[in-house]
Amino acid sequence: MADELTTEETHDREREEAAARRFHPSAAREAVAPAAPDEHAVASIFDCRKVAVFYSEKRAIRDVDIDLRQNEISALIGPSGCGKSTFLRCLNRMNDLIPGARVDGEIVYHGENLYASNIDPVQVRKRIGMVFQKPNPFPKSIYDNIAFGPRVMGMKGSMDEIVEGALRRGALWDEVKDRLKTNAFGMSGGQQQRLCIARALATEPDVLLMDEPCSALDPISTGRIEDLMLELKTKISIVIVTHNMQQAARVSDRTAFFTVELDETGKNRTGAVVEYDRTDKIFTNPSDSRTQDYVSGKFG
Repeated sequence: MADELTTEETHDREREEAAARRFHPSAAREAVAPAAPDEHAVASIFDCRKVAVFYSEKRAIRDVDIDLRQNEISALIGPSGCGKSTFLRCLNRMNDLIPGARVDGEIVYHGENLYASNIDPVQVRKRIGMVFQKPNPFPKSIYDNIAFGPRVMGMKGSMDEIVEGALRRGALWDEVKDRLKTNAFGMSGGQQQRLCIARALATEPDVLLMDEPCSALDPISTGRIEDLMLELKTKISIVIVTHNMQQAARVSDRTAFFTVELDETGKNRTGAVVEYDRTDKIFTNPSDSRTQDYVSGKFG
């Protein structure tokens, strides 16, 4: 009975905090049921409707309508300049940091519109982590790279345990446990990228966004990161931008194919989603001939 009361009191506090701040994705994550085998029962983590991005007056992407599912890996593929990375940055409001950028439409995350006026983008980025194309460790020790986020957020508990846990989730602990105080720049490129993934995981995000995380890595390092993504998706949702068709086919559950549209002058380019479906269908039986041409290598 005491346990039941404690659980109820905890839920009450979570509801109060959510009402007060109007954005508490960690509580929302706990409230969402685990993904079910039936794809129609899998919970959406992002519902994107009519999303468009403008850089000053230039429209970069238009009318993106996709739902990204919980505990799945969603891949964004398409030719260069089609807006994949632009859309990815919408999901944690990184475009806010670009002067002149504007996002239209609606992106709903755990029932909250990420672009509502009362949503704090800093809070968004705490719950939706990001890993970039080029490894970008801080000029600090391996330990301090991982500890940076938890310290800023004031996370409670043993920092040693937080660092070790993040490095284990990043599949890096056994390789670096004896040199945690050495500079992160002394690591290999593949290790640096896994360090950046572990650094993002240290703040216990709900979603991990990955913008071509393997493009600068050798096949062995790429394989390790792909294995890591497959392991991580049991606990978090992942959205990845990749130019590697084989990678998208290997790791993702669903794939969105973006293309570039030209206006009547042939000068202005706008990205748009052609098709979004389960990855096996996109690669074996797509609904649009443009998707078939791209995944078969006829253009791109």
